[in-house]
Amino acid sequence: MSRKKPRNWPEPPAALAGPVLDNHTHLPIGEWEIPKAGGVKLPLEEQLHRAYQVGVRGLITVGCEITDFDPTIELAHKFGDSAGFPRVRAAIALHPNEAPLHAGVLDVAADGWEHELKDHHVPLDEALAAVESRLDDPSIVAVGETGIDLFRTADAGLIAAKESFAAHLRMGFERSLPVQIHDRDAHQECLDVLYDTGADKGNAPIVFHCFSGGTHLARHVEKNGWYASFGGSLTFAANDDLREAFKSLSPDRILVETDAPYLTPVPYRGHPNASYVIAHTVRFIAQMWERSEEDALEQLQKNSEAVYGNVFFA
Repeated sequence: MSRKKPRNWPEPPAALAGPVLDNHTHLPIGEWEIPKAGGVKLPLEEQLHRAYQVGVRGLITVGCEITDFDPTIELAHKFGDSAGFPRVRAAIALHPNEAPLHAGVLDVAADGWEHELKDHHVPLDEALAAVESRLDDPSIVAVGETGIDLFRTADAGLIAAKESFAAHLRMGFERSLPVQIHDRDAHQECLDVLYDTGADKGNAPIVFHCFSGGTHLARHVEKNGWYASFGGSLTFAANDDLREAFKSLSPDRILVETDAPYLTPVPYRGHPNASYVIAHTVRFIAQMWERSEEDALEQLQKNSEAVYGNVFFA
C-alpha cells in the first residue's frame, strides 16, 4: 500500500549567481492564505527573506479580484523597498475566471467547477472601473492578470471574458503599462483579442504569464516582440511541447516567475511554492540555454528591465 509523500516547504536553495525578478507571484494577503505544509505555515516575512537570500531582488505580486486589490497594493507599500527583502511591486486586474461572474454567468465549464456569486461581484463595468481607478498608484507596475481561460469559463462567459480582456489591454496601452496575460486552453482566443485591440503595435509590453502555449503561440510572441514568462511547469517531465516552445523563442523574449503558491518546480512539485524556489527554474533555464547561470541571469535581468525599466535592479 503506497503512502503519500509528506508535503513540506522546500529547503532554501543555494544562492543564485546574480539577481533575478519573480515576474509573477501571489503573496498571501493574510495568514489564512499561507499553505500549511509539514505542520508549518511559513510566515510571509520568512518567505521574502529566503527569496532575498537566494537572489530575488524584485517580485510582482498579483491581485485578481476586487477584494484583493487594496491588500495587494498595501503589501507593495509595506515591503516596497525594505532592506533585506526583495522590492515588491503590484499588478491588478480581474482574473479571467472572475469576469464572467461580474456578468452574472454561472455556467459550468470543462473543469466542472461550480461558481457562486459573492457580494463583490458587481456589474462588469463597475468592476473594470475599480481596476482603472487604482492603476495610478506608484506601486503598480503592470495590469494583470487578464486574458481568457476556457478550462474554467463556459461558452456563455466568453463574451464577458473577451470584453474584460480588451478593456484591460486598453488600460495598459493608455498608461504604457505592461499587461500580464493568463491564457489557459485559449491560445487562439487570446490572440484574436490581442490583434483586435492593436497589441501588435507596441503600445505596451505584452507578457504571457506562465506561458503554456506551443511553438505556434511562440511564433506570435517572437514576431510581435512580446514576452513569455516561464514558471515551474517548464520543469515538469510531461511538458515536452512547452520546452519545445521555450527553445523556439529568442532568449530576449523570456522572463521567469513562480506563480506561487502554485506550480512548484521539480524537485519540489506538489509542495507549496514561494518566490525563493525560483532558483530551481532559473537553473533549469540556464541548462536549456546551455549557458552559465551567471549569463542566464544577466539575460533575464536585461529582459526584465526591457519590460519594467530599472524598478527592480537599480
